[in-house]
Amino acid sequence: MRNYEIMFIVKATMESDEIKKVAEAMKKIITDYNSKVVDFKEMGEKKLAYPINKEISGYYYVMTVEATVDAINEFDRKATLEEKGGSLIRHLTIKLDEE
Repeated sequence: MRNYEIMFIVKATMESDEIKKVAEAMKKIITDYNSKVVDFKEMGEKKLAYPINKEISGYYYVMTVEATVDAINEFDRKATLEEKGGSLIRHLTIKLDEE
């Protein structure tokens, strides 16, 4: 397993309990694939640098994970689907350096 950092932005126009459900669902994708969420941070609502699909702010989440390639691929697939018609604005996955 490798270490990754995943950041995703949830639409701020949703209800607060829906936002938390989306964040938990994204976290669950990783754990469903026999991977581990090491750290999970809610960064709060922030204004976007520029409007994305008419959204001007979003709730930022950052998680550090120890995950398999399959878990990361599935996360990217589901996050991309959520961006196209759902509750996410953007997501980014970074592979951390191995020390």
